[in-house]
Order: sequence, then C-alpha cells, then structure tokens
Amino acid sequence: MKTILHKADTRGHANHGWLDSHHTFSFANYYNPERVHFGVLRVLNDDIVEGGRGFGTHPHDNMEIISIPLEGALEHKDSMGNTFVIKKNDVQIMSAGTGVFHSEYNKSEESNVNFLQIWVFPKEKNIKPRYDQITVDPELRVNKWQTVVAPDKEGAVWINQDAYFSLGKIEAGNSLDYQIQKEGNGVYIFVLDGSIEVNGNALDTRDGLGIWDAESFNVKASKNVEVLLMDVPMTV
Repeated sequence: MKTILHKADTRGHANHGWLDSHHTFSFANYYNPERVHFGVLRVLNDDIVEGGRGFGTHPHDNMEIISIPLEGALEHKDSMGNTFVIKKNDVQIMSAGTGVFHSEYNKSEESNVNFLQIWVFPKEKNIKPRYDQITVDPELRVNKWQTVVAPDKEGAVWINQDAYFSLGKIEAGNSLDYQIQKEGNGVYIFVLDGSIEVNGNALDTRDGLGIWDAESFNVKASKNVEVLLMDVPMTV
C-alpha cells in the first residue's frame, strides 16, 4: 500500500472576495508540480460563494465535472437547456464531452453556498454532453458507504469513467472497511467534517489522503465524521 497525505492547511488558497476557494490540486494561479492530480482525479476545489454571486457562463469539454453542495443552494444553467438548483444531499454531474457552456450561481442573496467542485478526466473523449443529478438520503450512509457516483450503479449519478464516489457518516468509535472497486484504482479520501484514522494516518476536517497499490483499507472514526471517498483509475 502506498499513501500520500495532504493536510488541509497545505492546500492552495485564493480569496477573490465573492469566492473563497481552497485547491487540493493545482488550479488557476495555484501550481504545485507535486500536486497536479491523483490518477484521473484532476481538481478538488472547496468553494465558498457569497450571496447572489457566482461563476458566469463558461465552457468545458472532455471533463467529468461533479458538484457536491455542503451548505446552501447552487443554481446551475447550461447550454443543454438544463436549469436546476442543487443543495446539501444533492450530487450533480456534467459529462462535458464534445463541449458545453454552463453557469453556477449562489441561489441565495443573503447566505453563502459551500460546495465541492471536482473534475475527473473522462474514460472516453468526445461523447455527447450529458447532465444528471440525484438527491440522496443521508440516513443511508450512517456507519456505511453510500455510493453516489458510479459508471454502473442504480441510485448513483453516471460518470464516463471507472470511478466510484462514496459518502460515509461514521459515528465515533466505529470503523468501516472499504474494498477498492476496480483493479488499478486508488482512493482519495477527503474528510468533510470530523476526524478519522486510516492505516496509522490521522486525518481531520478537510485533510486528504491518497491510497493506491492496495485492495482495501479501514477507516476508523476518532469522533463523529463525514467523509468522501473518490475511487479512481490511477492511469490517466
């Protein structure tokens, strides 16, 4: 088993006033040659957008773009004709494929929205653009893994990649085993809130740990914790 630990305070940071963003991997003006990607996981941004502000219409192509709101509500519009609002316990994906334009704005004028913006390199290029979103029940991830992104699983948003995202809400003192979904995949663990221990590594809120060359591992909750696992191919 190989691991790499990224503590929360080592992330890139950009505060534009309306947008306060932390970058686990190189993004925009933050560049760290040792933190460009983890396998096909290219971007993991932890974004806080102030009320009434957001990202104007801009293009993407050949990228799988996942948004997971943690607080507040985010309004999405795109060139495929979709207009949706996503909030906590929603998971959204856009397979940009041959190309798509979209915008994302904080639906509220008064309160901030906090969401994870995640980019994954696609398995197949130049597919027809595709949009999907789901609402998941948080009770179904209490002391278990809840798969929310997958190429082949009912109840998860579809992704154009051999990637599986799972959420877990583990109560203090409990532990969960995780079996890596596909040979050659690794897992990037991101702590949303709380503390865990993984194979001797202690992780706190917004810390990240990459694991590869392994078949499984154990996650133990030091205190009540919410965690996101991103199980992705390690070969780009």
